[in-house]
Amino acid sequence: QVHLVESGGGLVQAGGSLRLSCAASIAVYAMGWFRQAPGKERELVVAIDYEGENTYYADSVKGRFTISRNNANNAVYLQMNTLRPEDTATYYCATSFRMAAMLKGECDYWGQGTQVTVSS
Repeated sequence: QVHLVESGGGLVQAGGSLRLSCAASIAVYAMGWFRQAPGKERELVVAIDYEGENTYYADSVKGRFTISRNNANNAVYLQMNTLRPEDTATYYCATSFRMAAMLKGECDYWGQGTQVTVSS
C-alpha cells in the first residue's frame, strides 16, 4: 500500500502561482497530477517517470506548469505559474508502476486531493 499526501493548494488570483507537493510513503515509479473540475471529467495534467527523463504535459498547461521530483524524498512537485480561472479544480497526485499506464489514467494509488481555486 502506498500513501500519498498532497499539500499546497489554495486560492490565488489569475496570473498568480502555486506549488503543489506530494509525498509518497515509499519509492514509486511514475508520478503525476490529475485534476477534476465540477461537472467535468478527470484529466491528466502532468506526469514524470522515475528518472525524470520522460514527462507529459497537457496542452492546456504547457509553458505554465512544471513537474519535478525528488526521489530521495519520494516526492513530486507541481509548479503552477500564470494560473487561469479554468485551472480551478481539485488536483490529485497519483502513481503508477508504468508510465504508459499513467498516461491512460490507469493509476495504482491516489492522493486525497487538494483544491486549487483561481479567481478572475
